[in-house]
Amino acid sequence: MTNVTIRAFEMVDWEDVAEIFLAPKCQSGTMQIPYQSRDEIKRKLENPPQGIHRLVAVFKDTQKVVGLITLRTYQNRRVHVGSLGIFVHDDYHNRGIGSKLMAAAIDLAENWLSLKRLELEVYTDNVAAIHLYQKYDFEIEGTFKKYAFRNGVYVDAYTMARLKK
Repeated sequence: MTNVTIRAFEMVDWEDVAEIFLAPKCQSGTMQIPYQSRDEIKRKLENPPQGIHRLVAVFKDTQKVVGLITLRTYQNRRVHVGSLGIFVHDDYHNRGIGSKLMAAAIDLAENWLSLKRLELEVYTDNVAAIHLYQKYDFEIEGTFKKYAFRNGVYVDAYTMARLKK
């Protein structure tokens, strides 16, 4: 999508991000849960943990946020590692937004933060996300059995990682 650009998250984006978090596909494919209040989401966005970098995908003309990726860095013996979490608005899946976010986060991680390893978790039934991650050289390293409770059942997740070449 040439009309989408990537930039740093700003608090003026919080309402668009809340819309993404409250969408059904986002709740099903991530650790977000239904019935979060917008106030709760705003508080989380205002007070991120240390070491969090957030990038958003926005339409150039309106600055509407249609995707978010978080990159969390660590300290001490895992200072070379980052973990990713990605969210794309339900209405904008399969349009290249996830790819733009992944490319930007990998660039930030490897070329600016000197990270050697990126890792993430993904539900085993999230085929589109797994395909996206494999496109960026993430490999499945293992399976977490009954990783999370979703829609009344326990679901498995893969742990995936990308090592800098």
